Amino acid sequence: MIFIAVKWTIKPEYADRFPELAREFTEACRQEPGNIFFEWSKSLEEENTYQLVEAFQDGAAEAHVNSDHFKKFVSEAPDYVAETPKIVSVQGVDQDGWGEMGEVKPR
Repeated sequence: MIFIAVKWTIKPEYADRFPELAREFTEACRQEPGNIFFEWSKSLEEENTYQLVEAFQDGAAEAHVNSDHFKKFVSEAPDYVAETPKIVSVQGVDQDGWGEMGEVKPR
């Protein structure tokens, strides 16, 4: 599995609307062959910041970055970002999706 986390700091004037601005891109990515998950979260600590957590089957990321929806979104994103997004990308993760956290169980 390829695991990717991206931190997006959005210009204040677009921050509240960013989920809608990214909706078409998000929905298209979730439909890609090899996509395991593609999830956005808003930071509780950093204003105007969103985190994108995504995973693909090994070998599927190349098709992702070469897709028309990816190219369209990254061509539009510079209008919305306050700084260059930060990324962590790890290949060869020995999982096929979310696993359970062993230290916390519901009572």
